[in-house]
Amino acid sequence: MLSITEIIREAECLPVEERALVVDSLLRSLNQPDAGIDNKWAEAARRRSAELRSGQLKGVPSEAVMARLRARFPT
Repeated sequence: MLSITEIIREAECLPVEERALVVDSLLRSLNQPDAGIDNKWAEAARRRSAELRSGQLKGVPSEAVMARLRARFPT
């Protein structure tokens, strides 16, 4: 059986898409999906999308968002 360190090293060698699947699988094993919560998030996404399309809500350019994040969390 592989050690945790070996498993991590092996996973780090995977292509990014496969690493994302591994991460998602591990997170789901810790936090079982809840259909009620998933439905609430989907409804919020639909509502926000409709607000954006109607002009009721204005989007923020990604450059502005990234600039705020860089200012808040300098490297």
